Amino acid sequence: MTKPNALVISAVVVPSSATESGSFRDFRDCLAMRQAHELDTWGNLERGYTLAEEVEHWRGTDYEARHLFVGRIRGEAAGMCSVTLPLRENLATAGIGVLVAPPFRRRGVGRELLRHAEAVARRNNRTSLDGYFELPAASMDGGRALLPAKSGAGSLPSDEPSTAFAVAAGYELEQVETSSRLALPVSPDRLAELASAAALHARDYALVGWADACPADLVDNYARLNARMSLDAPTAGMDWEGEAWDVDRVRRGEDMLARSGVQTLVAAARHRATGELVAYTVLHWRPEVPGAVLQQDTLVTGPHRGHRLGLLVKLWNLRTAQARWPLARSILTWNASENQHMLAINTALGFKPAGYEGEWQKRLG
Repeated sequence: MTKPNALVISAVVVPSSATESGSFRDFRDCLAMRQAHELDTWGNLERGYTLAEEVEHWRGTDYEARHLFVGRIRGEAAGMCSVTLPLRENLATAGIGVLVAPPFRRRGVGRELLRHAEAVARRNNRTSLDGYFELPAASMDGGRALLPAKSGAGSLPSDEPSTAFAVAAGYELEQVETSSRLALPVSPDRLAELASAAALHARDYALVGWADACPADLVDNYARLNARMSLDAPTAGMDWEGEAWDVDRVRRGEDMLARSGVQTLVAAARHRATGELVAYTVLHWRPEVPGAVLQQDTLVTGPHRGHRLGLLVKLWNLRTAQARWPLARSILTWNASENQHMLAINTALGFKPAGYEGEWQKRLG
C-alpha cells in the first residue's frame, strides 16, 4: 500500500506536437516547474525552452534518447527528473537532471528523484553520469566559501543548495562555465572598428554566412566543423568523446530547430587557398522570447588560430542578428572558465558576466 504522502514517480508521455500538449498533464506540469524555476532564478525565461522546443527536445532523436519523469505527492507535482542517453557515441554516459518544486524542498524528494534517474542510467549500462546547474553571477558575492572546479578554473559557493546536493550525492565539480550577456544594440561604428582591425590579420580568409539551413555547397565542410567542435571544446575531466557528423546529421538538426520555431544565423570563415571552412559561430532566436539571442557553438580549427577569426565571425553574426532580429536586447553565451581566449573575445565585444554553471560528474562503481 502506498503511503498517503509518498512520492510517486512516473514516466512522462511527450506529445507529438505543441498544439496537442494541453491534454498531456504530466508534460505541462514539468514545463510549468521549469518555467517557474527560470523566473525565480533569473526573473525571465531567456534560458528556458519554449513549449515547442520542449516538445521537440523530449521526443528525442536518433542520436540521443531522452526520458522525462514527474514525481507527485497526493497528486500534486512535487518535482521532476530526466535521463538523456547518447545512442551513437558516449555510450557509457548519461545526462541527469533533477528539479524539485519549492514547496517540496528539504523533504528528501530530490534524493528520491535522483535515485530514480540513476537507476534508469544503470539499467542502460551507463557508468558515467553528468549534470549541470547555473547560478546568477551575484551568487558569488559576499565572501562565501567556494568549491573549486577540478579543471583549475572557476568555482561555486559551497553552501549553495545545488552544490551541497550534488556533493552529497557523490558528484564532482569537473568544470565551471561562465555565462555572459551582451546588451543590444551595439553601435555599428564600434562593430566596424573591431572588424577593420581584425581583418588585417585575416587576409587569407573570406567570411560567409547563412540563415537556418546551410547551403548545399558548404554542408560537407560544415559537418566536419561540427565534428571538430565536439572534440575541441574544453570539457575538463568530463567523460565525453567526439561525435561523428555527416550531412544527414546536420540536416536533421536544422529540421528539429525549424519545428521548434528556432531561427538560426551561422557565420563562417573560409580559407581562400583551400576553400575549406575553418571557423564558425551560431546564434539562435525564438519569437516567443524576442528579447534574447542565444549564442551556440563557436570554433576556430587549430591550424587557423591566431588570425582573429573567432572575433570576425562573431562580428559578422552580430551585425546580421541586429538587422534580422531588431527586438533582441541581449545575447547570452556560455564558455568554459578555462577558455580565456574566447572569454577575451567576448570581453572585447562588450559581454559582461551573468552567471556560473557547474558541470558535475559521477562515475558509478
